[in-house]
Amino acid sequence: MSAIASLWMPILATAVLVFIASSLIHMVFKWHNTDYKKLANEDDVRAVVRAGSPAPGQYVIPHCQDMKEMGGDDMKKKFVDGPIAFMTVRKNGLPEMGPCLTQWFFFCLLIAAIAGWVAACSVGFGANVRQAGCLVGMMSLLAYGGGSLQMGIWFGKPWGSVAKDILDSIIYALISGLVFMWLWPAA
Repeated sequence: MSAIASLWMPILATAVLVFIASSLIHMVFKWHNTDYKKLANEDDVRAVVRAGSPAPGQYVIPHCQDMKEMGGDDMKKKFVDGPIAFMTVRKNGLPEMGPCLTQWFFFCLLIAAIAGWVAACSVGFGANVRQAGCLVGMMSLLAYGGGSLQMGIWFGKPWGSVAKDILDSIIYALISGLVFMWLWPAA
């Protein structure tokens, strides 16, 4: 635990700077605004979904419990006819950004803490500043970008959107690595 205590400054600085960078990406540059498309019949789809009154959670259309069910002619027809969709339903009401931003900041802290701890255990403190920064940067890249790649592979997230997420991850990784190089504790 002393490694984490020694790294409190780069962990906190990294989390703050990644948080600021993500805020700029989403609120100033807005390069993710084109990632989401509007259905031509959005109101009709909303009415049908609302009529089913789904609880908050993840849903898939068509729903298939297991591969055995996938072999049935009715299920095959549903997949061929489409649409195939993955949907997340959240609770009703206006979006509250405060809790999401708080969770995002704590996630940034967690990534910085884990990456810093791994670097401290791997290269130690002192003269290995570049190695530590590179290791923190690579771990951060995997942590911030890995989930989007999985979404592209398994859930059909458009690869253009995945590429933008990876660009975000590269920016966050560079920030993380550079901050840790700058503030890496002496031996």
